[in-house]
Amino acid sequence: MNTAFAVWLTGLPASGKSTIARELRASLARAGLEAEVLESDAVRKVITPAPTYFREERDLFYRALAFCGGRLAAHGVPVIFDATANRREYRNLARTLIPHFLEAAVMCPLDVCRQRDRKGTYRKAAEGKSTTVPGLQESYDPPLAPEVTVDTSLLSPEAAAARIIEALHERGYLKAARDIQEEFPSMPIKADGTDGRSLV
Repeated sequence: MNTAFAVWLTGLPASGKSTIARELRASLARAGLEAEVLESDAVRKVITPAPTYFREERDLFYRALAFCGGRLAAHGVPVIFDATANRREYRNLARTLIPHFLEAAVMCPLDVCRQRDRKGTYRKAAEGKSTTVPGLQESYDPPLAPEVTVDTSLLSPEAAAARIIEALHERGYLKAARDIQEEFPSMPIKADGTDGRSLV
């Protein structure tokens, strides 16, 4: 069985990771690839059902998450990590476990993230109910050399997913998919790198 690829979508809370993950999974499915999305909040309900988000707990959680993703990929299941993973070492662990690994930096200004805040993460911080928000109250280590970068203040979810798919294709990670060119036509990107839509 061939080892599948894994994509780690990393970025600040409310940067658009989950939206891109859904679009990426749907696009891959149209090409005949059924990917498993490991969304941090959903997985936490199993591993740490009463999360504190303290350092020791995060260390445990991300080790478990990387291990799960690694086993899925080893058995031929493409994986999409939808998780902030605020420390670079968390994503690097997954990279060591998964040969076909792609780190996608989901960039978005903090002010825009705070305006979106669909899960109330930043609101809880402002109300004093949280003290562990990455990029606000705790450090966030951005990728040093990501395979692909998408700015969700400029790109739509579809365009961001298309860029990630292109990066996967360039590395030969989509060999099991049907005709990639037919499934993923080029997105209408403007000269400034945007497509006129956003995740807001």
